[in-house]
Amino acid sequence: QVQLVESGGGLVQAGGSLRLSCTASGRTFSSYAMGWFRQAPGKEREFVAAISVSDGRTYYADSVKGRFTISRDNAKNTGYLQMNSLKPEDTAVYYCAADRNYYYTALTPGEYPYWGQGTQVTVSS
Repeated sequence: QVQLVESGGGLVQAGGSLRLSCTASGRTFSSYAMGWFRQAPGKEREFVAAISVSDGRTYYADSVKGRFTISRDNAKNTGYLQMNSLKPEDTAVYYCAADRNYYYTALTPGEYPYWGQGTQVTVSS
């Protein structure tokens, strides 16, 4: 089992940047695919980005492509979500998730068994 803790959220003006971190403990982080999801008030949790275990391939939602970058540092057991050109519609609680699957990178929340507690991102206009 792996435990995940997010950090780096906050309040930022539109056009600004934030970097979220997801620190893992309990198991070897390098064996887990990692995803970022977000949930705005009254909305369902939605996919933001994911990164594979096998080759570091990255996946993005269309709404964040070109603005967000997912990465990982296995030596530090930490994943990151760099968010640039933030928009008010990016406001949400952001969650990182992990799945021990070497060959498949999940893109839906139900496929991830391990979750962090979430970090609030608020973008003001």
